[in-house]
Amino acid sequence: MSVVVVPAALSRCTGGASVLPVTCATVGEAIEKISARFPGLNALIRNSNGLMRGDFRFFVGNTDVAMLDGLATKLSANDEISLVPCVAGAAGPPLSGPECVISPERGEAAVLSNDEILRYSRHLILPEVNLEGQKKLKAAKVLCIGAGGLGSPLAMYLAAAGIGTIGIVDFDVVDYTNLQRQIIHGTKDVGRTKMQSAKETIADINPNVEVIGYEEQFTSENAVRIVQDYDIVIDGTDNFPTRYLTNDVCVLLGKPNVYGSIFRFEGQATVFWADKGPCYRCLYPEPPPPGLVPSCAEGGVIGVLPGIIGCIQANEAIKLILGVGSPLIGRLMLFNALKMQFRELRLMKDPSCPICGENPTITELIDYEQFCGIRGEESAPQAVADSDEITVVELKARIDSGEKLTIIDVREPYEYAIAKMPGTKLIPLGQIIERSGELDPNSEIILHCRSGKRSADALNQLKAKGFKHLKNVVGGITAWSEQIDSDVPKY
Repeated sequence: MSVVVVPAALSRCTGGASVLPVTCATVGEAIEKISARFPGLNALIRNSNGLMRGDFRFFVGNTDVAMLDGLATKLSANDEISLVPCVAGAAGPPLSGPECVISPERGEAAVLSNDEILRYSRHLILPEVNLEGQKKLKAAKVLCIGAGGLGSPLAMYLAAAGIGTIGIVDFDVVDYTNLQRQIIHGTKDVGRTKMQSAKETIADINPNVEVIGYEEQFTSENAVRIVQDYDIVIDGTDNFPTRYLTNDVCVLLGKPNVYGSIFRFEGQATVFWADKGPCYRCLYPEPPPPGLVPSCAEGGVIGVLPGIIGCIQANEAIKLILGVGSPLIGRLMLFNALKMQFRELRLMKDPSCPICGENPTITELIDYEQFCGIRGEESAPQAVADSDEITVVELKARIDSGEKLTIIDVREPYEYAIAKMPGTKLIPLGQIIERSGELDPNSEIILHCRSGKRSADALNQLKAKGFKHLKNVVGGITAWSEQIDSDVPKY
């Protein structure tokens, strides 16, 4: 019997199961069986024509089935089939020799003070670093996109390591919900810009580091100006438009892009460097559809996970500066914190990649919001008409008038346990169609979630099933807490 491994981002479609036993002879047969068992998963991995979507990869062991016999790849007993959305790729040979982004001349020109020699003494006695390597670290310029979950640990460890110049791009403000994982910020920083907080923390860790802040949104208009003077770019973003923009500007400027992503208990890391191996578009020329991968605000993330992945990113950057070890070029590292398990998938450059392939069609930066679709953290994947919306003030007035209402909460049970609105019935979004028989299609149904995104999904799904009297609560239970009842906790 083989097993199909499902990532956390898709486990909502499998009842929370991440390992699915299946008896089958080929990869295609395995996918057919789990698709029949879990229709919600089938709807995500297939397009409207019933064909497998291009933004998924199937691996047997650590090898992409595209390099074998595709879905016809035969399986042996106990084979493990991995379903990897968003980032994965094809098998390729490991690169030979270490890579180094700092020339000997630049390293030699750097000067360490006696105080710095004492500070970095544990580096200097490492043969792989020594005085020459520490000078390279001081000469290096590293750009961090984001000062959030991933940006916090990697910026702090880069500063402690003695990176001479750290650039940070972030225009966000510190919020209480950040503090569980974004360790570069503290309680006193809530309400301040992340840039102010990050600069102060880094200065306290190592005053020898120059921090250059870009308190602006990273866009096609400013990306080249910001990136061009740096040796390495580290992707600490949390959205697809910025991720593709970061990839594309790095390819066009020939910069290595140290990539990381996190979700719930799972993380990924690799190094995209088009001059040496694959880029992000080699794996996925186009982004997944809206709503496929929930944000951390919806799906959650264990606080230590960005620390683990961010430290791996910092380690990869330091290796590239020193020119030591085997960088994660052409290798995708997967980490599961619940299992305390690291896995590695082999990646290779796609000759037909639209930006770094043999005949590139992307030769300049584009409109990435348009390319990816608007995927703001709280934006609905489908439009909801104004006539289908209801504010929390309007809803409260109807409740107070004694009107009997059908209010459906489409969040998950663990969210419902944190905070709930009065008189609501819980039907999670993933069950809304399956349990639609519990609802009266002739009555008005009011839907809500945390912010209004998932309930908008539910509204559109029910409307497609023939329900006509539907309302979506604008802002969800968060708006209820802010405007109606502050005793209902926000999360």
